[in-house]
Amino acid sequence: MHFYEEKVLPFIIDKACSMGQILKLRQQVVPRAKGVVLEVGMGSGINLQYYDAGQVSLVYGLEPSEGMRRKAANNVAAAPVPVEWVDLPGEAIPLADNSVDTVLLTFTLCTIPDAKAALAQMKRVLKPDGELLFLEHGQSSDARVHTWQNRITPTWKRFAGGCHLNRPIDVLIREAGFEVTELETLYVPGAPKIAGYVYQGRATNPDG
Repeated sequence: MHFYEEKVLPFIIDKACSMGQILKLRQQVVPRAKGVVLEVGMGSGINLQYYDAGQVSLVYGLEPSEGMRRKAANNVAAAPVPVEWVDLPGEAIPLADNSVDTVLLTFTLCTIPDAKAALAQMKRVLKPDGELLFLEHGQSSDARVHTWQNRITPTWKRFAGGCHLNRPIDVLIREAGFEVTELETLYVPGAPKIAGYVYQGRATNPDG
């Protein structure tokens, strides 16, 4: 499994997460980032091309997978903004309290083993006037699709880097203490419904 996780899986994830419709959604979310950014689950650096260099001073890229960091090398080198790797898991972000202006989550929360602990860390490092920007896939609002997501997830996550198809993204964000200020849900055109139900939006830290 080590070879699969470090060599094969990064290639599969990079291709799946850079499909045309997915890129269009990324282009809507990433340019909203401002100041010092923490991108949780940077992966192969697909988002880097979409940061606004006039608004972003630094991007901390949190990515525990060595295979993904290697795959990101070219995107990091070509990035329009400075990038600094943070290689610890999302449940233990090694940054100071209230130290980032934006936290960016794109197709990441599904894979973090302890999503609640990770969100608590994101809330800790986000400044009082900062924003959490999210673009995540998860639990469908369609009961039939949700049922299939529950059935398939135990097997799916074994071969998809721990990806959970059935996490209620907005609920998790709210339960972590964020205030969701903008939310849109949709199915990604052309994607299977079990994996293509997307939550897109913004949240703030009301306790900051």
